[in-house]
Amino acid sequence: MRTETGQVTSLADYRPTDFVLERVDLTFELDPTETKVEARLIFHRREEANPNAPLVLDGDELVLSSVLFDQIEIDSERYTATPDSLTIRDLPASEPFEITITTLINPEANTQLMGLYRSNGIYCTQCEAEGFRRITYFPDRPDVLAVYTVNIIADKAANPLLLSNGNFLGGAGYGEGKHFAAWFDPHPKPSYLFALVAGDLGLVEDTFTTVSGREVALKIYVEHGKEPRATYAMDALKRSMTWDEETFGREYDLDIFMIVAVSDFNMGAMENKGLNIFNDKYVLADPETATDADYANIEAIIAHEYFHNWTGNRITCRDWFQLCLKEGLTVYRDHEFSADQRSRAVKRIGEVRHLRSEQFVEDSGPLAHPVRPSQYKEINNFYTTTVYEKGSEVTRMIASILGKDLFKQGMDLYFERHDGDAATVEDFVQCFADVSNRNLSQFSLWYHQAGTPHVTVSCDYDTNAQTFTVKLAQTIAATPGQPDKKPMHIPLSFALLANDGAMIAPASASGGEVSENLLHLTEAAQSFVFHGVPERPVLSLNRSFSAPVILNFTQSSDDLALIARYESDLFSRWQALTDLALPVLCEGVKQVRAAQPVLFNDALKRSLLAIVADDTLEPAFRAQALALPSEADIARELGGDIDPDAIYAARKAIIHDIAVAGLDIFKGLLAQMATDAAYTPDAKAAGQRALKNAALAYVVQAENDPLKAAEAYAKANNMTDLSHSLSILAHHFPGTTETKAALSDFESRFANNALVLDKWFSIQATIPGEDGLVRIKTLMQSPKFNAANPNRVRALIGSFAFANPTGFHRADGASYSVVTEEILAIDKRNPQLAARLLTSMRTWKLLEPQRAGKARAALTTIANANDLSNDVRDIIDRILTA
Repeated sequence: MRTETGQVTSLADYRPTDFVLERVDLTFELDPTETKVEARLIFHRREEANPNAPLVLDGDELVLSSVLFDQIEIDSERYTATPDSLTIRDLPASEPFEITITTLINPEANTQLMGLYRSNGIYCTQCEAEGFRRITYFPDRPDVLAVYTVNIIADKAANPLLLSNGNFLGGAGYGEGKHFAAWFDPHPKPSYLFALVAGDLGLVEDTFTTVSGREVALKIYVEHGKEPRATYAMDALKRSMTWDEETFGREYDLDIFMIVAVSDFNMGAMENKGLNIFNDKYVLADPETATDADYANIEAIIAHEYFHNWTGNRITCRDWFQLCLKEGLTVYRDHEFSADQRSRAVKRIGEVRHLRSEQFVEDSGPLAHPVRPSQYKEINNFYTTTVYEKGSEVTRMIASILGKDLFKQGMDLYFERHDGDAATVEDFVQCFADVSNRNLSQFSLWYHQAGTPHVTVSCDYDTNAQTFTVKLAQTIAATPGQPDKKPMHIPLSFALLANDGAMIAPASASGGEVSENLLHLTEAAQSFVFHGVPERPVLSLNRSFSAPVILNFTQSSDDLALIARYESDLFSRWQALTDLALPVLCEGVKQVRAAQPVLFNDALKRSLLAIVADDTLEPAFRAQALALPSEADIARELGGDIDPDAIYAARKAIIHDIAVAGLDIFKGLLAQMATDAAYTPDAKAAGQRALKNAALAYVVQAENDPLKAAEAYAKANNMTDLSHSLSILAHHFPGTTETKAALSDFESRFANNALVLDKWFSIQATIPGEDGLVRIKTLMQSPKFNAANPNRVRALIGSFAFANPTGFHRADGASYSVVTEEILAIDKRNPQLAARLLTSMRTWKLLEPQRAGKARAALTTIANANDLSNDVRDIIDRILTA
């Protein structure tokens, strides 16, 4: 029978709590299977609240031991307790009072990894969004801010380390082999930022002197023996602290900042005040075990969680509908940090690739929702690319519209006005409206309307009048719950290029607001006329991806080739190559399905090889240029009737054609980018490796010979080169002697390194072809596959479902059945992970009819299953019914 769907929570129903929480004193007596938690909570009734309203506290699978009012046991008639709530009646109308609640929880059995859990001998917490209610009964919502004192009691031998938020007050022995530690956080915070860690871990220490001269102790805790692999994370942390002071004027506010790395974690990291908890894949790195991408991710995520200290912790969210207020803003901040640390253009290309492959897909399907949703059934399912990445793009557009100086003033006002608040999107936007005297009400539709705007573009040049007219029209398709859309304020950065590539500066412009090379599209249809334009220009539009929109703009191959050759904005050069490639790739798919030879486009070939051979361009950018649109990009461009096998075959044929045409260039790059220098993870060296490895892939495909990849594998002295050459072997020459030998060597060499073995699983999970299912089933039986570890599940099942279209979308539907079984099994122990895996099937309606029918049948199996979690029930209902 079907489980009942969860209740809908609506933004319109928000109201403050009836009681104000002033202080929280927590005492934990840690035990693997029966941890005792005492929570002393000081409340007073809000003045405007009903004087007879009861105190209602949230819980989740809790066992209540006792409840006291001002240290006196409450009569059972005055309260009602269930595992999921505690209601206390007959409370004072005005004066403060104390409620003391004692609960018993089982950390060892907590496979959801929410609340307090114990894994690999380490006690750890994850409380965002609603995990704290799995620890004790509490007003578990983000607008309830209080100061916390935490006492932790535990066995000293097993748990020499006892950590929580804030500053360390002291500790001592506690008799019978136990000890305790006390922590105090002076900054009021919501319960989702609470953290506790206890166990036996190694330590990497450093200090940071803030701009005002305060010394902050920095501590990163990792498993013993892994300390040397945390040095890069420490360096990234210090650089983040300096950058936030210099760029946003934000100084750290406690005496200590701690990071703990754990291997069993549902998320990437968590910004708990003063005690960040990380998935260890985003902390641990050395040249032998981490790729350049791993280093870059560590740098970005360390920064992201640290930046939350102000955008998320000091200023938090009034309710979970405002999640983008902390996440979208902080993603923008970490993107800017990474751009300053590395290549801004290459970073921007990577951001847009990710946005298009994930968020645009989300925005056009059954899971579409606004950046600031108006309702939800399960908040865990709204930690999405829309909230994070599109939310970041909305902040970026504010910065573009206002300009650097006004944006900085708006941010300063936000920090000044709302420090210590639980704020809303409206609070944030109002700060920028106030400093700029600009009405941002239309712009705010970016927060409220789901869907990706499509902007249709046409141009006309009048030789006699020397005017150039740009006609723009915007539309947004209907999305679940939003059939009608209003015109958005879309800022489009532009340049006019002459035939020799020089920039043309028009004498004037009319038809709408044009400022700082920015067209402000604010109407459904709008024409901008540029005057004093001496020749027909080539329009480069949406430079640096100034707005997260889809341009319907048909430009000639010659115009695109000119942009690819001359544009000063490197993102636009890359975009021109993409716009040249996508029509060729899509036509190739049609040719494959019609059993015709795949034809090529000489303009694309010339433009691509010219950029690759241009030594004046940074290697990292040239490597990005070589990464043609992915299979997912092609599927998105086709828009429906998707045949993954045809897409794969067409793309492979076109890449082979490029490889053969540019073989001499690629061989030259292999030699030019090779180096005997010691590995360093800096952006320049990483860019050279990226170009070398991209060239290697093209050479191997041109020659159709595994030997060069096998030689590269044998010579590799760092994980970037090693894993890339292994991937080339596995993906292009599966089953060969060379590939089998390399896979076996990799497995045995890194048998005791879980993070590197994740790469081994992922590389095999993404080998294209229908044989992938047999491979996945075999790997699932491997003793090295741990279904209880989220990283390992994501590496195998997640990689297969999200990143292997030909394997996952087998025409017979067999892969759907296997992954469906895994999702149902995972849902029993870890609903968040199961729900994320289920989103791999969100585009099932776009598949060709046979595959779509098989996918629907598999999804229906999930929908009809007994006892689904709210997380999975919410996703499956939306995927099937939208």
